[in-house]
Amino acid sequence: MTPTPALRPEWLAVEPLERAHALAAPLYREPAVLALERRAVFGASWQLAAPADALTGSGDHAVTELGTTPAIFVRGDDGALRAFHNVCRHRGGPLALRDGRGARALHCKYHGWTYTLSGQLRSAPEMQAAQDFDVTGICLPSARAEQWQPLVFGALSDAVPPLAEVLDGIAGQAQGTFARPLKFDRRVSYELDCNWKVYVDNYLEGYHLPHIHPALNRMLDYRSYTTTLSKWHSLQHSPIEDAGNFYGHGGAYYYFVYPNTMLNCLPGRLQTNRVLPLGVDRCRVDFDYYYPADPADADEQRRREQDQEFSDEVQAEDAAICAAVQKGLASGSYDTGRLCPKREAGVKHFHDLLREAYRTALA
Repeated sequence: MTPTPALRPEWLAVEPLERAHALAAPLYREPAVLALERRAVFGASWQLAAPADALTGSGDHAVTELGTTPAIFVRGDDGALRAFHNVCRHRGGPLALRDGRGARALHCKYHGWTYTLSGQLRSAPEMQAAQDFDVTGICLPSARAEQWQPLVFGALSDAVPPLAEVLDGIAGQAQGTFARPLKFDRRVSYELDCNWKVYVDNYLEGYHLPHIHPALNRMLDYRSYTTTLSKWHSLQHSPIEDAGNFYGHGGAYYYFVYPNTMLNCLPGRLQTNRVLPLGVDRCRVDFDYYYPADPADADEQRRREQDQEFSDEVQAEDAAICAAVQKGLASGSYDTGRLCPKREAGVKHFHDLLREAYRTALA
């Protein structure tokens, strides 16, 4: 059993922005902290789960994770959207290994136990000799499932705020993205050599733009780059400055939704990022691309290709610096440092939400 981490009180203290420190380095390198986060952070929040396009008809299902918990989202015969742990109640096998369409039931891929689309065990092969075994008393553990715009979110706990509250105001602010219906285009996944929080920290500030992302820095107006905080999300906004870029005129809206979801909104495009821990010093980031559902002509198709090529370039730059930062955090040379009030308010906001989650769990 993983021990409860010994978190020093000063690591959990909330400071004014002008005096704020970053999270202490041990919180990025201790396995006991990650074990605490599985319960206190990922087990107690809404997270991006799947494209709504994958769940349009009865029996459609999407295989995903909520934090480190395998999950499956299903459209029922009654049209309801449901989510379950993708873990058979027999010996932990998966109900599905990949997304699918039109299933009549969920069949465990290990021993063939079969569940209805509402999660009730329907049959268990060759269990006749098992005493006091009743299929009607066995159900898959459920999770929350809800659609917002072209996205499906999930939560492992009922004790989460309403999803509408968590995402309040986003669609109205980023009207250049959400004015037309959006359709899922593709997913690209990256594995990074860093703690999941290192990647989130990096996302939450434009402070590094001039030093790490030369092409992105030319596109955005660094002098006008602002951060706005809400209870459960933060927004980084910048006008698009380079008139020759393929995005056209407008603004870039970068939303972080606690604890691990990013919505990157530019004119005519939504890109989502979902960060999942793979270990204390490794994570995976899933990039999903959404574009207007209207048919794309040759110019629009080329613009989408440029969007994805540019994103790959930026991601490679982020992956390299995040891996280097993880080495620094694990070196023993560094404990914590001061945050820049002008540029790192979003980082502090994230850290304070984590501190609150740690305190609540440890209490």
